Amino acid sequence: MTSTATPAYDELAATCRRLHHLEHLQSLAGWDQAANMPPKGNDARAAAMAEMSALLHRMRTEPAFGRRIDEAEQEPLSDLQRANLREIRRGWVADTALPESLVQRRALATARCEHAWRTQRPANDWAGFVDNFRAVLAIGREQAGLLAEKTGVSRYEALMDQYEPGLSCAQVDRVFGEVRQWLPGLIQQVLDHQRTRPLIEPVGPFPVAAQRALCDRVMRLLGFDFDAGRLDVSTHPFCGGVPEDVRMTTRFTEREFLGSLMGTVHETGHGRYEQNRPRDLLGQPVGQARSMAIHESQSLSFEMQLGSHPGFVALLAPMIREAFGEQPAFEPGNLQRLLTRVKPGCIRVDADEVTYPAHIILRYEIERPLIEGEIEAEDVPALWDAKMQELLGVDTRGNFRDGPLQDVHWPEGLFGYFPCYSLGAMYAAQWFAAMRRAMPDLDARIARGDLGAVFDWLRDHIWTQASRWTTDELARRASGEALNPAHFRAHLQARYLGC
Repeated sequence: MTSTATPAYDELAATCRRLHHLEHLQSLAGWDQAANMPPKGNDARAAAMAEMSALLHRMRTEPAFGRRIDEAEQEPLSDLQRANLREIRRGWVADTALPESLVQRRALATARCEHAWRTQRPANDWAGFVDNFRAVLAIGREQAGLLAEKTGVSRYEALMDQYEPGLSCAQVDRVFGEVRQWLPGLIQQVLDHQRTRPLIEPVGPFPVAAQRALCDRVMRLLGFDFDAGRLDVSTHPFCGGVPEDVRMTTRFTEREFLGSLMGTVHETGHGRYEQNRPRDLLGQPVGQARSMAIHESQSLSFEMQLGSHPGFVALLAPMIREAFGEQPAFEPGNLQRLLTRVKPGCIRVDADEVTYPAHIILRYEIERPLIEGEIEAEDVPALWDAKMQELLGVDTRGNFRDGPLQDVHWPEGLFGYFPCYSLGAMYAAQWFAAMRRAMPDLDARIARGDLGAVFDWLRDHIWTQASRWTTDELARRASGEALNPAHFRAHLQARYLGC
């Protein structure tokens, strides 16, 4: 019988693999809950998932697990093992801050709120939603308080840390504050610029079966492996599962097709990141995606940086004509104008690239005081209406469906996630700036249909690196610098104003 020089670390790694297998099952149960489960199954599914959450939490917070972390610190570990131990400890600190009872209560409350939200949103039923949401918010505040006490940061920062490790409110305030300074002027400049550009609207209806076939075809163009994943339908599109079995969803309406198509392109970016995480590190924290801002940088690299690129749109045009027939609207130049049309609106997921940051700033400026206890759930609609008018000039009074009920994040208790979307857009612009420095002919390659140049760069610099590095270090290794929002502004000015 042989013994290793790292017994504590090896035991930790084995436990992480067990957790990974159970989390695999939990993720598939969550996908099924959103995509396939009959409505009457929700209470039973919620109870089952709450039980699974409690079991996983119990495993993660076993005192012996903590002792092994301390023991492993003294063992002769490789740099990669040390990175894994760093991530294991980060998870341990967060997990041990929360009692099992809170984990179960959170799972039950969010399942109840999200399930009811599916019908309350189309009914414009804010009053009914708030009845369930109060419980979700109370648990979110309790969770934030416990995490903040354990980690020494503010309550909202403690929640952001779950999705973007180390991100501070000061950083978000600085970045979003800068964007607030130049975004309104840029929006107006683009609107003025686009008024003189002719635009032909597609004529529907667009059969769902044809949309589904088109989405499948475009996913294959983007390199998605259907032997390791699938596309389904849900109320709110998402990407989940595990690298060997990625579950993506979209949503369809026969009135238009670009929303489902580009939503699918967006989720395919998430899916390809998941499918290309290093297989030899699966089951270990260091093998996880680095953060949600980095994850969103992949979906937005696909949807915005690549998806609205004139060269890529030229590849889409014949596929769209084959799906729906010949129309003047499907000429590549017109399609590109449709995909880059700037029009302030109510819905975040339908927002164009230029107005999108305003939606995220709005949510951050409501969500942070909501968690800090400075405002209550009942205050949200009035604040929403005021900020939509201020940031985008859009009137949302009385329109809860397309206002604070539009996203699944709050019913699911995902407080602290929203900033990652705009940070992800900034990282995506930074990645493409780095690609163009390394490959000056990148745009010509895309126009020729050589998308491999993009995928190879993302695989080498982002996907296969997983969580080996901190976010700042990953960005420096990939692009030569930590997050620099100037690349995002330059991208918007170049694409939308030609400067």
